Amino acid sequence: MEKIDLLLTSKHRGRPFAADAGFIKNGQAKPVIIFNHGFKGFKDWGPFNLVGEKIAKAGFVFIKMNFSHNGTTLQKPYDFADLEAFAQNNFSIELDDTGALIDYLFSKETILPAEETDLSKIFILGHSRGGAHVILKANEDPRIKGITTWAAVNNLETWYSKEDIEHWRKVGRIFVHNARTNQEMPLDFQLVEDYKAHKDRLLVPEAVKNLKVPMLSIHGSDDPTVPVEAVKQMRSWNRSVKVKIIEGAGHTFGGGHPFKGDKLPEDLEKVVELTINFFKGI
Repeated sequence: MEKIDLLLTSKHRGRPFAADAGFIKNGQAKPVIIFNHGFKGFKDWGPFNLVGEKIAKAGFVFIKMNFSHNGTTLQKPYDFADLEAFAQNNFSIELDDTGALIDYLFSKETILPAEETDLSKIFILGHSRGGAHVILKANEDPRIKGITTWAAVNNLETWYSKEDIEHWRKVGRIFVHNARTNQEMPLDFQLVEDYKAHKDRLLVPEAVKNLKVPMLSIHGSDDPTVPVEAVKQMRSWNRSVKVKIIEGAGHTFGGGHPFKGDKLPEDLEKVVELTINFFKGI
């Protein structure tokens, strides 16, 4: 499999961020799938590289991206080495970073071979909070022709309770514990301010209702982080949304970090197969 590392620049503070594209080099133009990771995630988390290999071998260009303010750095892509950047992240930045990547694919600066990429078929895939972002991005960018969500958050407005927000407003910065790294990860109140300032852009329920492209939403029945009711709600908002529930699966479909195996967990294997078949049908 061919793999190309990409270096991009965010419109927010000019911060650089990394992505990588994997594909089978055969001179045939292939649809492009862009992957958005979730909260406290990054492009090389757990089994995401195996996911990319499987999807690339199925006939796609698979691009995994880090959000510019996800807390990783170019020098330490596997660690949350810049918690000040993490504190300054927000939903608008992540949407704009995805837009910057798509703009890059259409630019003269792209280093992806034109003969290998079919830019008339750009799809996006997102996990957890990244699932919310792909819904929003597809609603605002006509270059996107289809989306799939894995365990998606379906409403950013209810991400935090009113009580949490009021406390947050008073203190200015709150901390989220990362059980894996044992870090206390800061979040500045600017995230709430950004949401209020750009609310029309960030309403996931409205984006689902207005969506004009095919959408598949996959969820685990035993997801403790984002309850399966979230995907059922999205289906009620837009009857064209295809829903697949993986019985017994959790939020990461069996994946974890670090991931040392050379095969995808059984539930994640199902999820990837469903995703491949869905995008092939568009």
